[in-house]
Amino acid sequence: MGGRATVVSAEGRFDVETASRGRFPPDPSGVYERWEEFRDWAAETGPPDDAPLDAEAAGVDPAHLGAPSPAPRQVFAIGRNYRDHAAEGGFSPPDSLVVFTKFPSCVVGPHTPLVLPSDRVDWEIELVVVLGRRAEHVTAEDAWSYVAGLTVGQDYSERTLQFAGPHPQFSLGKSFAGFGPTGPWLVTPDVFRDPDDLELECTINGERVQKARTSSLIFPVPELIARLSAVCPLLPGDLIFTGTPAGVGVARTPQRFLVPGDEVVSRIEGIGNLHQRCASAGTATHPTRREE
Repeated sequence: MGGRATVVSAEGRFDVETASRGRFPPDPSGVYERWEEFRDWAAETGPPDDAPLDAEAAGVDPAHLGAPSPAPRQVFAIGRNYRDHAAEGGFSPPDSLVVFTKFPSCVVGPHTPLVLPSDRVDWEIELVVVLGRRAEHVTAEDAWSYVAGLTVGQDYSERTLQFAGPHPQFSLGKSFAGFGPTGPWLVTPDVFRDPDDLELECTINGERVQKARTSSLIFPVPELIARLSAVCPLLPGDLIFTGTPAGVGVARTPQRFLVPGDEVVSRIEGIGNLHQRCASAGTATHPTRREE
């Protein structure tokens, strides 16, 4: 909160630097660099295992929350990782990973304005993985031990730029300011009954536009970590946007895109909600990169 690493539970919250008497830094990025040590310390300090889902119940104003990992060095994003989403785009399920990136400057917190750069901005709810230690040539069997936690993400996409020119510009089209909200919490994998089977849902103005379970991922979280880490090291604090299910606007008939005044709520079971209110470029400022 307020740019400082904070542990929040149903029983309250504490500032990491203050509670650790300076053992850990206030910057969340520094905490990820020492995640295993931090986890051991936090367990000894005594926060409850259950993660809060209601910011107000935990005494936290959602507007004060930043991104759980505000300055990732790498942001991986996976395309066509649900069969129904591949099908709605006219594609067969992929045999290998479809990978692009969202540039880290687009990463913001969970309750932010979404400034629309055009009239062709689309929504894509996704489970986001935050790495807790360096992962290199990791097996799928060991992959969960490299995960700091899970959070909610939106892979907002400007479809004109994304598909412009002779070669698609996925990374640019998905990296406008504010196009990577994440949060509201980082929830450690051990909290979930099954971290590979979580319900996710996206609504616009109260209308449900996407709903699925992460058990339907073509390449589940352990496989993503194994395949990505076979190519390049995954670093503490890095993000993996794991893919979106069917229901995006560009695949609808007629197509549907976000307009000023739309309210987008993205929810994942056991983690919580993102909330963006859409505004035109001429009437709102871009969201700031507040750090949790």
